[in-house]
Amino acid sequence: MSTISRIWAEFAAGLKFSHISDEAVHCAKRFLLDSIGCAIGGSHHEDINIMHETLDALGGTPQATIYGEKKKTDVVSATLLNALKVRVMDYNDIYWVQDPSHPSDLIPVATSVGEMEHKSGKDILAAIVLAYELEMRLCEFAVPGIRERGWHHATLTQLASPVVASYLLGNTVDQTVSAVGINGSHNSTLGAVAAGKLTMMKNTVDPMASSTGVFAALLAKRGYIGTEAIFEGKEGICQQLGPGYDLGKLTDGLGDSWRIVRCAFKAFPTEALTHSHITATLELVKKHDIRPEAVESVTVKTIARAADILADESKYHPETKETADHSLPYVVSAAILDRQITPLQFTQEKIHDPRLRALLPRIKVVADPELEKIFPEKKPSIVEITLTGGTTVRTSVDFPKGDPRNTMTDEELEEKFDALTAEAYPKEQKTAVKKAVWDFENAQTIDRLLDAMVITQPSWSFGG
Repeated sequence: MSTISRIWAEFAAGLKFSHISDEAVHCAKRFLLDSIGCAIGGSHHEDINIMHETLDALGGTPQATIYGEKKKTDVVSATLLNALKVRVMDYNDIYWVQDPSHPSDLIPVATSVGEMEHKSGKDILAAIVLAYELEMRLCEFAVPGIRERGWHHATLTQLASPVVASYLLGNTVDQTVSAVGINGSHNSTLGAVAAGKLTMMKNTVDPMASSTGVFAALLAKRGYIGTEAIFEGKEGICQQLGPGYDLGKLTDGLGDSWRIVRCAFKAFPTEALTHSHITATLELVKKHDIRPEAVESVTVKTIARAADILADESKYHPETKETADHSLPYVVSAAILDRQITPLQFTQEKIHDPRLRALLPRIKVVADPELEKIFPEKKPSIVEITLTGGTTVRTSVDFPKGDPRNTMTDEELEEKFDALTAEAYPKEQKTAVKKAVWDFENAQTIDRLLDAMVITQPSWSFGG
């Protein structure tokens, strides 16, 4: 019987652009545009600067371009740095069934390897669709998810990234199987990176799992042999991470439809489970014209895991962007104070704003068993705001903005892109990048898009 990694490798080996639906191709371009916006908007963050300096010191054969720059470095380093740029603001996409993940963390695998291999836009778009297909299936196959077992979703990314890289490298089936085995043997990631007081590692582990997938695929192409039964073998993923897997989720119906059309965009640069609560809070604040000084208390009803990871003691005393954007009390307070949640709400000045700090202890987060029953089919939230006069207003939300059932339009995605690149690109350059993305299936290589992405106005109005 074939192993999971072999079934994946055979599927990837036979995948052609012509097999992919028009809807899935359009979605791939939407996520590509969104990821570029996140990467350019995040290019100035301290995390990026440290990683950039470190990789510069190591040197690297110029094989792939760093997003927003003219500079090239080796393909593994380019993938790592580009993926970190996409991820650093926690503003890129989200898929959550049993597990959460951000499939766009794999887009830099497709663009960096695709550039090195002189692949066409069609080839790279096909690789992006493949990346989403595998990553999203990985979010579905563990019941309960591996996050519930104390493991971070980079553990899943490590298994998809080598397939994407192998696809563009033209690896054989056996080489792709080895690449999955190589990367899957050493990248399982502790949930500690996204629990309690958060650090730069929260946004770094997925880029690491993406870049080492490229390295694994390169090793395999040159004959390095990796473990084949990395999922189902003795002491493999399924055994070591505990019982409860539906392996059919990984392989059944591959190519019959495309999961990328089910993935959500982020309308807010925060942890995914905060989005419904932000949506609900903003609705109440704007509808009832609520002023922060009039708020007596706020009750946020959510699922148990959100109360656990987003409202522990550290989340009431955030000191860093990484903790603040994973804090339900913080984002609800910021929504009340500023009536928006953008990167502007996560500057150090804002995090220490005394008006915002005064709101934090008024926010109570409660795990509601009734909401648990409808998650993850819905992403429910109930928010109740009690005013100083005794009046209580309440609303509920099932799907936040950005969810496929409440999706962002192409125009809204362009507006998000324009906002993220406002201090990096003049108007005509924004237009050029968007045109290159929307027409990407006709590109002979990725060079035109990468050239259009070079930052020409590096003056930033917000930072991490």
